[in-house]
Amino acid sequence: MRVVVTDRFGRVYEQRVGGWSLVWSDEFDYTGLPDSTKWSYDTAGNAYGWGNNEDQYYTSEDADNAWVSDGVLKITAREEAMGGKRYTSARLITKSKGDWLYGKVVVRAKLPTGRGTWPAIWMLPTDWVYGGWPDSGEIDIMENVGYQPEEIVVTAHSRKYNHVKGTQFSGRRNVPDCFTAFHDYALEWDEYAWRGYIDGQLVYVFRNEGKGFESWPFDQRFHLILNLAIGGNWGGSRGIDPTGFPKSMEVDYVRVYQRK
Repeated sequence: MRVVVTDRFGRVYEQRVGGWSLVWSDEFDYTGLPDSTKWSYDTAGNAYGWGNNEDQYYTSEDADNAWVSDGVLKITAREEAMGGKRYTSARLITKSKGDWLYGKVVVRAKLPTGRGTWPAIWMLPTDWVYGGWPDSGEIDIMENVGYQPEEIVVTAHSRKYNHVKGTQFSGRRNVPDCFTAFHDYALEWDEYAWRGYIDGQLVYVFRNEGKGFESWPFDQRFHLILNLAIGGNWGGSRGIDPTGFPKSMEVDYVRVYQRK
């Protein structure tokens, strides 16, 4: 593909960019627990609330919380006491089974709704090259909280830009049927920027300022995370509606591409 850009001074820049090649995917065309060659269960943070004071306990290999059938992965939160928490759910990761530096990630999903839900499609560094959070970065492809059920949030976190400092940049888009219909939530990421899309429409751009890892730690491998949290500092800031459980985030497919 030939890309030609003209800047405001009339200067023309040209670059040839290869097309996308599929390198990893899960179409969920099977029945059972999530494919163990592609997904692991992240439970380590149960002991400390995952840093966000969340109200769920993440289980491992529990069909009630993560199950594939009829072509769809369901990550389900249930009102079920476990580990000192009132709810159970699942947090699936591709770490050491799918880790990428640059590329395109597309996740087609339908979200739960209800005050207190906090579904997310996001990425964390595999090797933590620059140290712990937020120094090594975080890529939030899609976040949604139940008390703002139509709003999708896309955010980057780094040492310089993060929610603790209140300096993060976010893109926001209302998707009125996000909890009744499937939508594509996507990331395109290269050495110059990463961009968030919903159904192919650009929502957010986070650019490499060229000033080091403090603002751009996104030059290392990241892995994908799918989870449904309940409560927490953000998701539970207006309380949790106890009605309507169980609640599920449904995922039709996950596809990862890199340039040829």
